[in-house]
Amino acid sequence: MGQAANNQVKKLIARRTNRPFVLAAVMLAMFMGAIEATIVSTAMPAIVGDLGGFSLYSWVFSAYLLMNAVTVLIYGKLSDLFGRKPIMTFGIIVFLIGSILCGVAQSMEMLILFRFVQGFGAGAVLPIATTIVGDIYTTEERAKIQGYLSSVWGISAVMGPAIGGLLVEFVSWRSVFWINIPLGILAIAGLWLFLHENVEKKKHQIDYSGALLLTTAISALMIILVEGGVNWPWFSAQVVGLLAVTVIAFILFIFQERKAAEPMMPFNIWRERSILIANITSLTTGVMLIGISSFLPAFVQGVMERSPIVAGFTLTSMSIGWPIASMAAGRLMLTIGFRSTSLIGGISLIVGSIMFATLSPEAGPLWAAAGSFLLGIGMGLTTTTFIVSIQSTVNWQQRGIATASNMFMRNLGNTIGAALLGGILNSRIKNYFQTHGSGQPDELSVDSTNILLNEAERGQLSESLKDLLQEGLTYSLHYVYYVVLLFAIISFLLLLFLPKREKNSAS
Repeated sequence: MGQAANNQVKKLIARRTNRPFVLAAVMLAMFMGAIEATIVSTAMPAIVGDLGGFSLYSWVFSAYLLMNAVTVLIYGKLSDLFGRKPIMTFGIIVFLIGSILCGVAQSMEMLILFRFVQGFGAGAVLPIATTIVGDIYTTEERAKIQGYLSSVWGISAVMGPAIGGLLVEFVSWRSVFWINIPLGILAIAGLWLFLHENVEKKKHQIDYSGALLLTTAISALMIILVEGGVNWPWFSAQVVGLLAVTVIAFILFIFQERKAAEPMMPFNIWRERSILIANITSLTTGVMLIGISSFLPAFVQGVMERSPIVAGFTLTSMSIGWPIASMAAGRLMLTIGFRSTSLIGGISLIVGSIMFATLSPEAGPLWAAAGSFLLGIGMGLTTTTFIVSIQSTVNWQQRGIATASNMFMRNLGNTIGAALLGGILNSRIKNYFQTHGSGQPDELSVDSTNILLNEAERGQLSESLKDLLQEGLTYSLHYVYYVVLLFAIISFLLLLFLPKREKNSAS
């Protein structure tokens, strides 16, 4: 088929596809996945109160994130082979089945198992939703529309805790999972009624071996990063064994991809400089993101002695800055280009990180909120630029896997950041207490800082012990924020290597 005929087919499909309704369906599906994190966090105290199993608390989140991270690349590739609509529909259906099962769980172990199912479906939602936008909008339009998609995360961050709190108080914690069902059904209906694709009908040689090896390598790596230094010492037999599995599976995966007819991960996309730089930078910004969102509330509540609502506000300001910057990125990309837009984002990341590195109890929550807002601006400008740039660089047949690879790198950065920065925080706190805690009657440990987060228990502490705990947490968090600043500088230096002229794909 000639280029003219090919363009004619695309125009026909574009006319049949109702873009506003497809965009609404895509945003609904994204909202369903985005709100899951905040709404479940709010319900967790009630869930633990009912089911017990506090020691498994973190696995309720880790199970979901692990499966999400493991499957995102596979779904991206499958959407390139079979079309976006059937693969995203499959993911939403699995997500809904997991949600229903989570709502009927009778023990914490059952809930964790069903969260694996939920995460298995969720891996399809975000990358394919973003890819669909890349398919149905032009390069000029994508920049603005990606801003709309980013706003979903801001809205979910604000609405999630409120909806979760209301459902737990007036209905049941189980309804927190069931609220997904009408959202998912509406999203599927919107996709099948209004999205029309022109997928080439041919027999595909699915790279099952590549998918299995990739799943094995990523699963082993993610479990190391979640459990290492927490429940398993870094040089334990479990960590060393899983590290060996990761390395061997990844080496075999590379050999498999080089000989596969339709590889699960086409390495040629990584040869594009814009994609390589965007993906590596997404890894470094992913580390930063988890460093701020994980530890900032502890500082505001424990050291500044502010309420959980105020602590939440300091983080919410990031969720406000992100969509604002994403929408502004559309206009900036068209006027000053991809590279300049991302560099402005990189500068914002550095300034925001400096504000956290200089954060003190006297500065107050507004200083923390301002730093969080600037980081949100930086994340909004860079992530939107990356997605639009990547989707403009590759054609339809590789757009799904290219988009998914960028999101996977950010997920990997989050997981690495949680392990790395959590380890730094714990070691610094331990070191501070060993150096300065000799005059205290009780043996101090890292867990002693938990007292600061409970207002009633904090009020019963002696002034000297409270000061010691707060100074120890402040001292340790500054080390975390110095590392965040280092990653911000690395991110900016990487952005300097982005090509000055963007390559445009043929489709």
